[in-house]
Amino acid sequence: MRTYRNQPSGTVSRARTLRKDATDAEKRMWRALRETFPALKWRRQVPIGPYFADFFSFAAKLVIEVDGGQHADAASHDARRTEFLQAQGLTVLRFWNNDVLANTEGVMTQISLSLRAREGATKLRKGEGDQSPASNRHTPSPSQG
Repeated sequence: MRTYRNQPSGTVSRARTLRKDATDAEKRMWRALRETFPALKWRRQVPIGPYFADFFSFAAKLVIEVDGGQHADAASHDARRTEFLQAQGLTVLRFWNNDVLANTEGVMTQISLSLRAREGATKLRKGEGDQSPASNRHTPSPSQG
């Protein structure tokens, strides 16, 4: 997955401009992500391939997009971007501006659930599920005498 390296000239300056010109919803999301998930390093307006991700956690392989009002062309572009990011092994979550502004706690809950689900899937893939001897023991039922 390509981020800043090997990007066309102007990519870093465009990312800086996007960060500087963040919407109110993006500013609120940035604060909430850093406060709610301090153990994760979040990046804003990160170039990934030909696209910019609004928020990205490399460790969690999670992209969060904050969307405003759209027309058909923007929705089509977002669908292509999501498809590209998912092909890179990333999970993409999208939230509307008004949801971020009016229900920040609910948005953070959805992100938390996604992180837990992804963490659980990773553990199962690695074979780290609960396979301790105690969990495999059969608990006898009381005998009827």
